[in-house]
Amino acid sequence: MPWDNVLAVALIMGLVGLAILIVLWPGEKQGKRLLKRWGVPDPDDAEVTLAVRYLKRRRFWYPWLFLAIPPLLDRTAGSLFTTLMLGGLIAELLAQRPSRAPRREAVLARRTLLDLVPGWAIGLSVLAVVASAGYLAVAGRWTPLAVSVGAFVVSWAIALLALRRPAVGDRADLALRCRSARVAIGLGIATCAAGAEPVQTFGAFLSFAVGLAVFSAVAAPVKRLPTAT
Repeated sequence: MPWDNVLAVALIMGLVGLAILIVLWPGEKQGKRLLKRWGVPDPDDAEVTLAVRYLKRRRFWYPWLFLAIPPLLDRTAGSLFTTLMLGGLIAELLAQRPSRAPRREAVLARRTLLDLVPGWAIGLSVLAVVASAGYLAVAGRWTPLAVSVGAFVVSWAIALLALRRPAVGDRADLALRCRSARVAIGLGIATCAAGAEPVQTFGAFLSFAVGLAVFSAVAAPVKRLPTAT
């Protein structure tokens, strides 16, 4: 492709990404709604600020990743799930930096992954990657196999990073940890399901529908925050 065409495509895609970013950019209203959905009924100003920062860290990367990943994977459903997971991974890595606030807060009771993600979802995540990897290996489809295994690894990395990141506050902090971990595990399962069948087939559509249903169940907001064990 001539360089002028490459630059034109890059410019157009960049403008599209910028437009998407502007539409998705969160504010106080979105932060408050997020916390209420995840078990914080009356968030204060500090908690809303925390939630808005949480959303910004993720949504900043989504448009650019989604513009770059589909041409690489050539899979619509897998590209969507992969984009969301990579955006979440980048955000959790950035959140590992210690808080600059003069007063640090921490939870006295030690949390485990089961405090953030239900046991049945963890078991389903392992089952999904084993079934997907086995099926794709027998079929000799190595690229989808790598994507499924990679999705499993990334989803667990996000969940574990959400578990260990520095504490900021109490209620909102726990709610956002739960959201990060559950959405990541759900996306990992959905990616394994979406990559099981070749694109543009009924099997691919069915796999996508099943993956989306499982993701909705795993990542469903909680009305009551879990207590640390």
